[in-house]
Amino acid sequence: MKTHYSVFDFNQLKQTIITIGTFDGVHLGHQSILKKVVEAKENNTYEASLLTFFPHPRMVLQQDTSIKLLNTIDEKAELLDKFGIDNLIIHPFDAAFSNLSAEEFVKEILIDRLNIHKIIIGHDHRFGKNRTADISDLILFGKKYGFEVEQINAHEIDEIAISSTKIRKALMEGNIKLANQFLGYSYFISGKVIEGKKIGRTLGFPTANIQINESYKLLPKNGVYIVSSEINDSLYFGMMNIGKNPTIGENDQSIEVHYFDMSENIYNEKLKISILEHIRDERKFNSLSDLQAQLEKDKLFSLNYIQNLK
Repeated sequence: MKTHYSVFDFNQLKQTIITIGTFDGVHLGHQSILKKVVEAKENNTYEASLLTFFPHPRMVLQQDTSIKLLNTIDEKAELLDKFGIDNLIIHPFDAAFSNLSAEEFVKEILIDRLNIHKIIIGHDHRFGKNRTADISDLILFGKKYGFEVEQINAHEIDEIAISSTKIRKALMEGNIKLANQFLGYSYFISGKVIEGKKIGRTLGFPTANIQINESYKLLPKNGVYIVSSEINDSLYFGMMNIGKNPTIGENDQSIEVHYFDMSENIYNEKLKISILEHIRDERKFNSLSDLQAQLEKDKLFSLNYIQNLK
């Protein structure tokens, strides 16, 4: 898959089969759309392409800095690469782009830049300045400019919207099993290992402190989770705490992972942490020894869970 960071960087000679959307989470519903796009390539006569935008339009148009997304832009690219898409086009969304009329968007972007043969899109898709155009307008433009329009049915689009809502709700409730069921993979976070206060080490549970730079990334509710990571071609399991470490009186949220049976130096490494199960909510203990005793119980629970996985 080729990644293009603007429609103006896209110059493929083959015509494209394209779909448009945020595809946040790239969950099972999204995957069904990607399958349609890839199947429409007709033995590579055309190239399968996805047009998405960053920042999220709501961040620009509504100045909504509270929005939380299931994937960072890099995570989304990693996921999409698995589904046979030839081109991912991530176009910067800004005020100038939002002011394109519907026909300007079709002619200047879809036709002149993306060379489309066919667009596969939801029945509720709206586009152009103030989102005034809809699927019926797109069909008319298709006849005028010579491209096909395939509608994704209402039921399928509703299922996709419901899935996204349920995934976010499940993560915020710590229901990892349900979230992963809708995603079709284990929800994951990505971040750099930074130096921490090394308190876990004194308890016999050294941790990797994870720094996530993207403030818009949705984290599950505070608590303790079973996780896994592939590090230097080896799979490691562990426990992750998301929270404020109330037992030691911290105020800032942190993400800490204790990997079982690992002695590698991973400072400054960028890790992908897959979240497998929620163990318990975060809580304040009366002493560090009480916390240590609970961590031993968490580890035992985790190791039993992992053994059952195998």
